[in-house]
Amino acid sequence: MSKVKAGGSSRNNRDSAGRRLGVKLFGGEPVKTGQIIIRQAGSNKRPGVGTFMSRDFTIHAAKDGVVRFNKRRFKLFSGKTAPRTEVTVE
Repeated sequence: MSKVKAGGSSRNNRDSAGRRLGVKLFGGEPVKTGQIIIRQAGSNKRPGVGTFMSRDFTIHAAKDGVVRFNKRRFKLFSGKTAPRTEVTVE
């Protein structure tokens, strides 16, 4: 007989921490210059007037104001247009 108890399987116990993506400031909320409005993977939501997108696709406020979200059609690489949400600061 075995002198040591069975250890069990420990192959699938690795996981990474969550990336904390999502909308950080919603429409109508006040925002200051440089504050993060949205953290996202890929450019699902597009920056508009008063905002800019950093290299990891995070949308920041370029000026003080109020956050607004509106739907717009953007031209895709293929030439088609698709509805996307545009983030602006007024």
